[in-house]
Amino acid sequence: MKGFILGVLATVMVGAAIIYIYFDRGYAPVGTAAQAMPFEKRLARMALDARVQKEAPHQVPIPTDEANFTAGAKIYVEHCAVCHGLPGKEQSAIAQGEFPKPPHLFKGKGVTDDPPGETYWKAANGTRMTGMPAFNKNLSPAELWEVSLLLANADKLPASVMAILNNSEEPTGHSAGQSHEGTPHTH
Repeated sequence: MKGFILGVLATVMVGAAIIYIYFDRGYAPVGTAAQAMPFEKRLARMALDARVQKEAPHQVPIPTDEANFTAGAKIYVEHCAVCHGLPGKEQSAIAQGEFPKPPHLFKGKGVTDDPPGETYWKAANGTRMTGMPAFNKNLSPAELWEVSLLLANADKLPASVMAILNNSEEPTGHSAGQSHEGTPHTH
């Protein structure tokens, strides 16, 4: 029995040493263009899903109405579109360079199949190792709910809200080569 226990301990120590060397010697892929490490996607998805299910709110505290969709669209354009895109437009170079690539929320299913509480949790808390920041320090709970409702209803938004999303020249809300005041940038 003692030999068996020593064998298990030796196997565990050798495994830990191999994992340490893998990371210490630079074998682990860390660039955004590199492929994911073995089990990376599965483990990350499993942890995220469990945490969201445990902590995401189940009740939406604001009305699902055009006023909140409009407010959510303005916030989305300013804070989210640079990574998650706008209806009918390709994602930005920033989004294309991220790993994992952020989902285009107005293409395909987006997040319309997610409960608003799940989207709220992800926007409020961010997601480690994805580039998704936590917005709970910069946006109020009401603003986070407005964006979450916008996205949960992205496939059935009123024309007035779609106009806000479609009239955005670029995700930052101002045209390239111009400052926020509308004057050309000088370098």
